[in-house]
Amino acid sequence: MLDETLNSWLRDLLGRHAAVAGTVHVVQDGVLAIKAAHNIPPKVQEVTAAIPIGKGMAGLAWQHDKPIQTCNLKDDNSGAVKPGAKAVDARAAVALPVHDRSGAVRAVVGLAWMDERVLDDATLDAIARDAAALP
Repeated sequence: MLDETLNSWLRDLLGRHAAVAGTVHVVQDGVLAIKAAHNIPPKVQEVTAAIPIGKGMAGLAWQHDKPIQTCNLKDDNSGAVKPGAKAVDARAAVALPVHDRSGAVRAVVGLAWMDERVLDDATLDAIARDAAALP
C-alpha cells in the first residue's frame, strides 16, 4: 500500500529534478517494499512491491550501496533493468540508496526521465542530497 506522505514527497523530488516518474522502496522485512510511486503503471507497482537484494536497479543499489543508472530503460541489456521497468514510459533512470543515521541503507529512491542521459557525479550528488530528506 502506497503512503500518501511519501507520494507527495516523491512528486516534489521529481519536480526538482525534472524527472517524470519515480518510486520509493523502503527496507522492510528483508526486502525493498514499495511505499511511493508516481507515473508507474499498476502492473509494474505490483511486480516491484517487494524487491530482494540484488534484483533489478533498486536491489542492486541496495546491495552495492551506490547509485545504479541506465541511459535507456527500454534498450538496456545490462541485466540491471528488469522487464517490468522497461514498461515505464521513460528512458534514463537511476536508483539511489538512502541511508539511516547509522549509515545503513533504509530505502532506495528511483527517478526516471523521458530522454536518454548519463547522470554525472554532481547531478547524482544533488539528487542524493535531496533524497536524504526522505521522511
